[in-house]
Amino acid sequence: MSTANEPWGDTVDVEFEDGIAFVFFNRPEKKNCMSPSLNREMYATLHALEMDDRCAVVVLTGRGAAWSAGMDLKEYFRETDNEGDIFKMRIREEAHAWHQVKLRFHAKPTIAMVNGWVFGGAFTPLTSCDLAISSDDATYGLSEINWGILPGGNVTKAVADAMGQRNALYYIMTGETFDGKKAAKMGLVNESVPADQLKSRVVELAKELMKKDPVVLRSAKEVFKRVRFMDWDTANDYIYAKSDGSLFRSGAAFRQGAMKAFLDDKKLKPGLDTYDGDE
Repeated sequence: MSTANEPWGDTVDVEFEDGIAFVFFNRPEKKNCMSPSLNREMYATLHALEMDDRCAVVVLTGRGAAWSAGMDLKEYFRETDNEGDIFKMRIREEAHAWHQVKLRFHAKPTIAMVNGWVFGGAFTPLTSCDLAISSDDATYGLSEINWGILPGGNVTKAVADAMGQRNALYYIMTGETFDGKKAAKMGLVNESVPADQLKSRVVELAKELMKKDPVVLRSAKEVFKRVRFMDWDTANDYIYAKSDGSLFRSGAAFRQGAMKAFLDDKKLKPGLDTYDGDE
């Protein structure tokens, strides 16, 4: 449970394990559907974890049989049908803020650990995570077409970027489901593994990320997400500026040690190894 300084504990829960913050969608009775309350709590949780020394890597996953089955249709639509325009706008802003702003550009590396159902609106936080590992038996679906609506909340853009035109349109237009292996084949997730190996593979990946210079790692992922939409000249200038800035903020000790280990001591093969500061 949360304390006065920890905003999670209701629709979101957090468990710490060796530098990893496992952040749970915590509505298992609702297949972890996202509600207005969950959106507010998730934003506050992710915001707090950026400054929490117990957290070096964020892993987003779900309690029970689902990662997240998307938007809570009752709370998002039926219960807001008679509300005013500004109220509806605020609800949409809060949904956008936690996964397309806070999660997408989180200060710590983020991994989606996909353990079950992923439907509709859940595709947006999934693609907002830096990396994603799926269970083979996870079930994905863009089922909005089945009840007469479009994939909203930037879901269409998320899957267009991650899955490509043919795959995205196929599943948007048919509403068919697919499994973790297919998700990996399309590039929606990095890997798909048997369910009993999911957590161990995610922990292995998280520990690999922890070996890197955290400031440079943060800059590297931010640069990628920004330059995708820049022209070549602007991207070139931006990358150099971010590179110089990251080395200044980190103190460049990691880089200097790695260069010495490679060039002087002949102990490091940077194409194959990660520098260990104890070398």
